[in-house]
Amino acid sequence: MDIRPNDADLLASKAGIYQAQGNLTEAAKCLVNVNALTPSYEAVPAKVAQLVFERNYREAVQLLETRFAQFQFGSEVELGIFQEFLASSRLLTGDIPGAKASAEQARKILEVLCKNQPDNDFPAIFLARAYAILGEKDSAYKEAERVRALLRNDAIRGPGAEENLALIEINFGDNARAISILAHLLQIPYQSSIYATPVTPALLRLDPTWDALRSDPTFQKLCQDKTH
Repeated sequence: MDIRPNDADLLASKAGIYQAQGNLTEAAKCLVNVNALTPSYEAVPAKVAQLVFERNYREAVQLLETRFAQFQFGSEVELGIFQEFLASSRLLTGDIPGAKASAEQARKILEVLCKNQPDNDFPAIFLARAYAILGEKDSAYKEAERVRALLRNDAIRGPGAEENLALIEINFGDNARAISILAHLLQIPYQSSIYATPVTPALLRLDPTWDALRSDPTFQKLCQDKTH
């Protein structure tokens, strides 16, 4: 990390590691210079995640809204994914109409990309999440299962499709199945579809995505750091 200390992408990766450890103070230091106009795909989502973990939902929404107003996105896929980020952040503030409006924008962009690139799992993951925010259960599950099928033989990225399915299940109240997936993911190395690292007990504690599970004793055990 000493070679390019101001490299936004590297600092975002470092922040992701701190977040996975539950150390939001050090993560925030890595992201202090990241703002809505930072020209980095990695750094801005890391900053949004940091604000969400800190429960500063309105600040996360403001950052994303400013990016949409003032930043030139580099691709359609980036535009669609950031619309899903905004939809998810608005949902956390309780702005249901705003969340659905952003999810609809994400859906319009990502459906075209998925139609034109049916083997590309990346936009499909976020399309499934957009469907979930829109309350379109059948479409959300269908797309999440399609991603899972695409990555079935990929030992590193395949579990990320399972993780995405857990997100969809949370949206529709299938908590037991989501917990079962998370329990498995905590045991294996993989490339996350949500975080900079594989899911950890600290991320389960910090991320409001999983708040619906907090009263479940099995989930509470998953949130406990393993002692060696």
